[in-house]
Amino acid sequence: MNLTYLTVTKPKPFVAHVQMARAPVNAFNVEFWKEYAVVLDNIHEWFGDVRAVVLSSALPKIFSAGIDFEDLLNHTDSSSNDPARTALTLREHILTFQAAISAPERCPAPVIAAIHGIAYGLAVDIITACDIRYAASDTRFSIKEVDVGLAPDIGTLARLPHAASNASLAAELTYTARPFSAEEALKLGLVSRVVEGGRDKVVKEALELAEEVARKSPVAVMSAKRLLIHARDHSVAENLDYTATWNAAMLQTADIPESVRVTKAKGHEQAHFQPLPQKVASLRSKLDVKPRL
Repeated sequence: MNLTYLTVTKPKPFVAHVQMARAPVNAFNVEFWKEYAVVLDNIHEWFGDVRAVVLSSALPKIFSAGIDFEDLLNHTDSSSNDPARTALTLREHILTFQAAISAPERCPAPVIAAIHGIAYGLAVDIITACDIRYAASDTRFSIKEVDVGLAPDIGTLARLPHAASNASLAAELTYTARPFSAEEALKLGLVSRVVEGGRDKVVKEALELAEEVARKSPVAVMSAKRLLIHARDHSVAENLDYTATWNAAMLQTADIPESVRVTKAKGHEQAHFQPLPQKVASLRSKLDVKPRL
C-alpha cells in the first residue's frame, strides 16, 4: 500500500497497527487527514481480516501536535467577497474534515488509541472518536483551540461530554486550553488506562488488548460497537428497539455455537470464526457521513 503519512502493519493475528508518521510533529494537513480516513474506511478490505485496530504515532515523543495551521489557512481561503458564500465554503471544508476524523467510528473493528507525548488540539478530536483510549504516563494533553481563537469543531465538543465523567473539568480544560496530564485525563474519563512509561509501553499494552478483542466473535464485537454508538446518540427506548432489530439478524450467526463450544472447553481450545465480508463497509454508512474524497 503506497501511503505517505501512515504506516500499517499486522503485528498480531487479526490486529492492524496504524501509525501516524508525518514528521516532525504529526501536524495534520488536508492530505494527511484524507489518507487517515481512507485507510480506516478500507482497512478490512485492504489489509485482510482485521478485528481490532491500534492507532498510535511513529514519532518517539509526540502523538500529534494538532492541525497544520498554515495548510488550514491555505485551504480555507475563499476568493469570494461575500460572507455568506465564504461561510458555505468553510462549512463544506469543516464537514469533510469532521467526517475524516470520525473514521474510527465507521470502522467495523474497535479502534484503540495508544497515546503518548504531546497530544494537543486535533489529537483530542482524533482520540475521542476512538473506542478505547490508553495513555502513556508521559502524555500531555491540551484542548488547544481557544488559544488560537476558535472553538473545537472537529469532534471534541461533540464527543467529550459523552466520554467525560467530570463535566466541570471538561469545561475547565476546554475554556482554558491548559495542558493536563495522563492522570488528569484518567480522572476526566478521557482515557481508561494510564501505562507507566512512554510510546513503546503504551503501544505494547494496546496491542495486547487488541489481541484479546480479536479473539472474540467478530460479529459480536462489531455488533456491540454499533449498538454502543447508537445508544450514545439515542434514547434508551430507541436503542432497545434498534438492538432488537439488529440482533434479530445477528443472533443467527454461527459464531454463537462456536463461542459456547470454546467456553465449555475452559481455555483448552481456540475459537475459529469466519472473517467478516470484505464489503463490510456498507454497514458503516449510517454511522456517519462518509467523506467525499
